[in-house]
Amino acid sequence: MDLIKYVQEKYIEQKKWPDFKAGDTITVTYMIKEGDKTRPQSFKGVVIQRRGSGATETFTIRKMSGEIGVERIFPINAPSISSIEVNKRGKVRRARIFYQRQRMGKAARIKEKRM
Repeated sequence: MDLIKYVQEKYIEQKKWPDFKAGDTITVTYMIKEGDKTRPQSFKGVVIQRRGSGATETFTIRKMSGEIGVERIFPINAPSISSIEVNKRGKVRRARIFYQRQRMGKAARIKEKRM
């Protein structure tokens, strides 16, 4: 077990992103490949959860596209992610806010945390 942690710390590139947690609204800009070209694409939504630790940590973002909810899971150390920007800090009382999936419209709003 210690060998695995050593290899993860030593050889897997750890990127420095701003601190964010469940309830925060963030914009993730990542590179997508179309044929032989790459271009940046943004995904803006609410963080539903963060899970895992170290090199295998992931986070899930949910956004509404029309009336359809779209969720995307990103590895925190994915080489395709070029930037993460925190737009709003949300005030929630739990680490995984899956109850947002059942909410629509005004009921889905998250209070903004005051600084």
